[in-house]
Amino acid sequence: MTDNLTEGLDELARELDRDHVFHSWSAQANPSNLVIASGRGSRVWDHSGREYLDFSSQLVNVNIGHQHPSVVQAIREQAELLTTVAPSTVNLARGEAAKRVVERAPSGFRKVFFTNGGADANENAIRMARLHTGRDKVLSTYRSYHGNTGAAIVSTGDWRRIPNEFARGHVHFFGPYLYRSEFWATTPEQESERALQHLRRVIEAEGPSSIAAVLLETIPGTAGILVPPPGYLAGVRELCDRHGILLILDEVMAGFGRTGRWFAFDGYDVRPDLITFAKGVNSGYVPVGGVIISDPIAATFDDRVFPGGLTYSGHPLAMASIVAALDAMASEGIVDNAREIGATVIGPALAELAERHAAIGEVRGEGVFWAIELVADPATREPLPAAATGRLKSALVERGLLPFVQDNRIHVVPPCVVTADEVADAMVIYDDVLRTALEGEG
Repeated sequence: MTDNLTEGLDELARELDRDHVFHSWSAQANPSNLVIASGRGSRVWDHSGREYLDFSSQLVNVNIGHQHPSVVQAIREQAELLTTVAPSTVNLARGEAAKRVVERAPSGFRKVFFTNGGADANENAIRMARLHTGRDKVLSTYRSYHGNTGAAIVSTGDWRRIPNEFARGHVHFFGPYLYRSEFWATTPEQESERALQHLRRVIEAEGPSSIAAVLLETIPGTAGILVPPPGYLAGVRELCDRHGILLILDEVMAGFGRTGRWFAFDGYDVRPDLITFAKGVNSGYVPVGGVIISDPIAATFDDRVFPGGLTYSGHPLAMASIVAALDAMASEGIVDNAREIGATVIGPALAELAERHAAIGEVRGEGVFWAIELVADPATREPLPAAATGRLKSALVERGLLPFVQDNRIHVVPPCVVTADEVADAMVIYDDVLRTALEGEG
């Protein structure tokens, strides 16, 4: 293609988007001008060939990288065989996908209910918990995001819950976040102990016999990549067991390699009752999610109808993409790469970055799941203003890096296949942009 023709395709894409596409979580009068036409691995580009390092993994879901050939081929082959099938039928691709998923789960999980994404995975996990326990309330943290459907958005703790509070029976509490502790803690151990005491009191005040489940992101993602302190998740498990409350762990963002483990909870002393997933299981190549169900909860519905279903539950194209993605991740050592590069490359590089920039209040994370928390004042920890963060985001894109920016944070979340050289390139860009775009701040 000529330069004029390829640039014309970019402009056509923008024009069609402005005229006809209604975007999520956006004021529609301020459209994005960023065009993505294709990609490979950790890089994407527009029609004219301008390339970007994708350190957002789009929405923290492209774990296997863009356009992995074996996953693309599996989708193509499944499309030629059978493009769709009713969820009530038996289909080999669905069974193979479920088998791959439960092989990564703890013992005692043999069944998967497939959904269209993470929101309806959490929606159905909540439904299962309520029906299994005969109780109504669901407890979740204020710093959380669980999806944009009825119960999922009300389980969410951030601002997006407030205009959407139509579902019943949801109670929120504060989880651990030592850098901005709600509990006046000064050590991870204190933060864990005091956060657990806070949850204990919320459970007591709400009435334990009214609570069906505690729903937690194993590591809250959009809320700030808040790695739980020692003993916290085990303590939540103990509180749930004491009162007959189910524990639902939301692994939609943190699961399938993101933390350098198949599931984030594999790094903690905890076993949930229900596990929700989506995003990373097939890197978002085809919309899919699901609930991994522990055997006692699955048995509840052996002779009792589960009152939930989706037309596209276990869609063949999505199932084929799961099988191919999980097989490739295992055979190519992709989860190991995420763990190794996080520990030996990303973590140390971000620590060095923090030493050079007073605007970095804290760096935290693991695997390919990190956050840079930006402050206007290191002493008071006042968050960097939104205008300054917006300038950073624009400058990063201009320099050829796609960031995931949320509130006063830059989330460093490349695909699990990212290389050390790509991380080094990204760190140069972060360093330069933090130096130039924040002159006069703080």
